[in-house]
Amino acid sequence: MATPTDAPKGALPGTWKARMIGPDRHRDSAPRLRRSFRCDAGHGAVVSAEILATALGVCDVTLNGRPVTADVLTPGWSSYEWRLRYAKWDVTALVEPESVIAVTLGAGWYSGRLGFAEERALYGTSRAALLELRIHFEDGHVQTVATDESWESGPSEILSDDLYDGETIDARQRDDRWSRPGPAPEGWSGVVTVDFDDVRLTPYIGPPIRRQEELAPQRVWRSPAGATLIDFGQNVVGWTRLEVTGGAGHAVTLRHAEVLEHEEIGLRPLRTAKVTDRYVLSGGHDVFEPTLTFHGFRYVEVDGWPGSDDELATAIRAVVIGSDLERIGWFSCSDPLLNQLHSNIVWGMRGNFVDVPTDCPQRDERLGWTGDLSAFVGTAVYLYDVQSFLHDWLRDLAVEQEHAGGTIPLIVPDSFKLEQRQGMSWRLARAQHPVVALWHDAACWVPWAAWEAYGDLEVLRDEYPSMAAYAREIALAVSDDGLLRGEQFGDWLDPDAPPGKPGNGKTDPVVVATACVYRSAMMARGAADALGRSEDAAEFGRTAERLRRAFNTAFVSDGRVHSDSPTAYALAIAFDLLDESEQEAAGDRLAHLVREAGHLVSTGFAGTPFILPALSKTGHLETAYRLLMQTECPSWLYPVTMGATTVWERWDSMLPDGSINPGEMTSFNHYAFGAVGEWMHRVVAGIAPAEPGYRTISIAPRPGGGLTWARADLDTPHGRASVRWSIEHGSMRLEAVVPEGSAAVVDLPGVPDVKVGPGRHEFDVPLRTA
Repeated sequence: MATPTDAPKGALPGTWKARMIGPDRHRDSAPRLRRSFRCDAGHGAVVSAEILATALGVCDVTLNGRPVTADVLTPGWSSYEWRLRYAKWDVTALVEPESVIAVTLGAGWYSGRLGFAEERALYGTSRAALLELRIHFEDGHVQTVATDESWESGPSEILSDDLYDGETIDARQRDDRWSRPGPAPEGWSGVVTVDFDDVRLTPYIGPPIRRQEELAPQRVWRSPAGATLIDFGQNVVGWTRLEVTGGAGHAVTLRHAEVLEHEEIGLRPLRTAKVTDRYVLSGGHDVFEPTLTFHGFRYVEVDGWPGSDDELATAIRAVVIGSDLERIGWFSCSDPLLNQLHSNIVWGMRGNFVDVPTDCPQRDERLGWTGDLSAFVGTAVYLYDVQSFLHDWLRDLAVEQEHAGGTIPLIVPDSFKLEQRQGMSWRLARAQHPVVALWHDAACWVPWAAWEAYGDLEVLRDEYPSMAAYAREIALAVSDDGLLRGEQFGDWLDPDAPPGKPGNGKTDPVVVATACVYRSAMMARGAADALGRSEDAAEFGRTAERLRRAFNTAFVSDGRVHSDSPTAYALAIAFDLLDESEQEAAGDRLAHLVREAGHLVSTGFAGTPFILPALSKTGHLETAYRLLMQTECPSWLYPVTMGATTVWERWDSMLPDGSINPGEMTSFNHYAFGAVGEWMHRVVAGIAPAEPGYRTISIAPRPGGGLTWARADLDTPHGRASVRWSIEHGSMRLEAVVPEGSAAVVDLPGVPDVKVGPGRHEFDVPLRTA
């Protein structure tokens, strides 16, 4: 397999000779394109060779029958109207004197199904590829093999492919001659050029999608209805690879689901997504791997397997895919349930960071909802190096914002604008200055989280125009009284909201909206300060102060915040909206409400990331721990007790009796409520950036909840930082490692802060007893 090369930065690498081409006729299968060629003679040995490739759809590329890359689903999903990314792969080892380069084209996000309106081909109907192979010879000669009218097109064994619905593969139709030098198989024909403006071409900024690992079945059994079921033990995103031998024409069908209900696979939460792969056997030994689709699943129902259950367990593997991110953060503690919760958070992120940060990876949606990422990004930057991933996505946000007259879309890329329905996006597009709090706040919250975690001023500079434009849109959107009104989602999925009306939470949407955009204005001011833009900083500071005054005037009185709900207090406290004289009373009231609710969660998307920080900030650490460690529903640990291996969309996506929540939106892999992971790293383990990029590290663990030890490790831009504390004989023992190039401020309960340099440090602190 070829060795991947770094994606080129900046301008396109040279002048493109390639043209976007597609098949000259429709065939009832995924189309293939090919070109045979000989290496130019008389120029010495081949020194290097690279392929640059993209597609309208997704593409698998081979050279002489071998995959040219480990990447899958290239070029992913971007705002295709303005940004079509291309990949660059080193194929030096694959070039032969006589070669054939070939491409299989899938529908992907471009012409397959997108969203929950059952619409297809929102961006276009033509599958096409643009590719250049550049071969560099010893004498400096460069041979270019590029897509043009000389290529051929033909059918494949992939009879249907769709990201939501799955693949059908007929192994009887396989003919390997298409990928080898020599004449094409019978039935092949020409290609047509597709109108395409190469100004849209841009290199990848973020990582590609790749296979990450494989899982063997944990169990194969028969359901009460007689279905053959497989449990892989973990809710994952990807597909299955199946090896099978059987009679020619025999079909094996696989349906994927996240959960069981009444001992059968639970398909209702998938809505209209078919998530079904169908394999027709050749009569010999077949290996099926559907690389033009993906599913979110833990369980698979297999129909038509020709062997025994034991043989099936050996023959099938779950292939986990995701954006190729580097893990940088780890957490563990003395409580097994919290450790499983953290694992669920990690797996939820992995499954939803598949090129685009999606809300869910399984049903007929899988969209880049901005609000979900706003809620979760503070946790994401602790777990993986997502700087380039977020940078790429934020480029799409900025270009969508620019072409929508300054309005941030609800989803990025924004496919809603292409749908034939009049939903909320349609209404917002007709409003004068629409701002939907939390969702649109991604324009500020996401780059600010990346700036704090990684400290890269150039990335902040790239995102700054979008942040500034949004801050100015906020100033225009607020009412004369300084509050943000208009259409809002509010505290989405408050557990007290009716299943069919997830936006009807306890907290006044205007409270949520005004608090959230205040935070964005403050972040825009901070970005302007960091970049030396003093006039902008003063402007955004004025916007923030206007919002703060209006919030306090309208909503705050004697330590009470309007709505008198946990979310209202959490946002006001966490965002520093309150005067010092109001803060303590508000914290006490928040703690009272949490205790009054039996330490059950009573917040939605807006309040959940901030309720534990607000409690610990105002001196209610034990209340925060009791809320975190509650196991009754609704709570973070209730899904863990129900066997969850990812974070759920609803606190009660599965009811205590094992039945699925009756609401239409019931995903079992949704990362938003996993935002609690940030508090686990920052407060339980006690590691946080004291300045952007961890040049100075805050080490401030706060034991509680009966935990006897906790540990976190984090690969910062300067090296690995570690914190481990334990409770021994009435004392807290801390071991901390500070990487070279950093310093740390150690803040332990009951003792003065200590500043330390690089190296290993140990502390023992007596714990105060009540």
